[in-house]
Amino acid sequence: MCSQFQSETDTEIFAHLIQNALDKATVNSECDFIAVVQEALLPIEGNYALGILNVQYPDQLLFIRQGSPLIIGLGDDACFAASDIPAILSYTRRMLVLEDGDIAQLTRKGVLVYNSNGDEVQRPISTISWDPIRAEKGGYPHFMLKEIHEQPRAISDTLAGRLSSEQGRVYFETAFVPDDIILNIDRVLIIACGTSFHAGLTSCYDYERILGIPTSAEFASEFRYRNPILNDKTLVIAISQSGETADTLAAVDLAKQKGATVLSVCNMIESTIVRASDYVIYTHAGPEISVASTKAFVTQLVSLQLILLYIGKNRGILRKKELQTLTQDLLHLPTVASNLLSSEQQIQHIARRYAYAQNMLYLGRDIHYPLAMEGALKLKEISYIHAEAYPAGEMKHGPIALIDKDVPVFFIIHASSVREKVIANMEEIKARDGKIIALTLPQDEEVKRVADHVIEVPSISPHVDSILLSIPLQLFAYYVAVHRGTDVDQPRNLAKSVTVE
Repeated sequence: MCSQFQSETDTEIFAHLIQNALDKATVNSECDFIAVVQEALLPIEGNYALGILNVQYPDQLLFIRQGSPLIIGLGDDACFAASDIPAILSYTRRMLVLEDGDIAQLTRKGVLVYNSNGDEVQRPISTISWDPIRAEKGGYPHFMLKEIHEQPRAISDTLAGRLSSEQGRVYFETAFVPDDIILNIDRVLIIACGTSFHAGLTSCYDYERILGIPTSAEFASEFRYRNPILNDKTLVIAISQSGETADTLAAVDLAKQKGATVLSVCNMIESTIVRASDYVIYTHAGPEISVASTKAFVTQLVSLQLILLYIGKNRGILRKKELQTLTQDLLHLPTVASNLLSSEQQIQHIARRYAYAQNMLYLGRDIHYPLAMEGALKLKEISYIHAEAYPAGEMKHGPIALIDKDVPVFFIIHASSVREKVIANMEEIKARDGKIIALTLPQDEEVKRVADHVIEVPSISPHVDSILLSIPLQLFAYYVAVHRGTDVDQPRNLAKSVTVE
């Protein structure tokens, strides 16, 4: 029986449990202490990452993880522990990731790792290629604005070495799904949360149109509580910026139990989801510090396009000429994205006009609907304005009741087969005194006639335009938040990595 104790937080329970175990045990060495700690934590259920200091052994720190992320950094004359790579990137690029149940003993001499059985083990050490300077603000007022401006480079880094425009081929630096599995796929299921879900949903349109494979995206938090029908012909693509998202990890485990092949798209090397997956594609977005995801989102979209091209070629769906065209479209992205950032001042001016709003609607059709969802999410995350996204065709089935002069509507209307239908939706808003912001093609006079404000985005091709369209949506949300005076990088109640359910 443990002695009674009082606590204001669940974290303090760990200290009491360990102290109770120490009181009952004979501890004559550091190894004995490690064994006592592991024994004390056996009854604990759930996820945690702990740092433990014992005054009897002041020259060592113990770190133990179960479910929650924990990274050990190895310097020349020091060791570090953190929950995320950027926190210690300025000290070292050599990192090892603990596995569940591992306990790391950090001393001045180095680090020793023991598994849940108390046996000393060797965990692989990864060298992180990120530049520490890129994890600093670099003169920008917020990390979010810096990371928006880093997107052309992030796109370029994600494409680097992976495309041959002459041959129309895609290459990956890590082992990819074997051809026998690719040829056997009869369904693609994308699982993710938040912004990553929007990236997955956006890609569903092209996967079905180009590959002809039934493709759907599901919230990982809902997927795990159903009894989904999966088999060895299902390719599950799990998307996570951090690679530690608890709901996505649980969905990955469920998918593997049901025999599906799991491919993860992730920004964090050796993260938990990466290690749980069968295969991985890294996004190479670099460190993303701001809670609101920007460059991680666009590099996820780029990575999903690379997967599409690879599957299309290896299944014989895309011929060489088609592949050459699609690869060229992707290779043009960094330059066009860089030029697009020159419209920042215009977007800032529009954002100032609508910073007063308490509610906003985002509307789009077809592939632009998921982008409307992402635009609304960005706005509500950092400005705290209530924003909702709907397919534009669903507007008249309810949301149109909200329209008046005080509820601005942000339309995404670009190169698409349903463009004329979206213009008709815009006219319905205009007839009810609604204010319209339109994200549209350059020199689109028909849209300009209806909209109050227009943000122009050039078209490369409908298959990659979504990547470009996300940038003005991010800038608009950012400048609205700035005008409202909110904490852009650390919005209330939110965390960068959601490691709990």
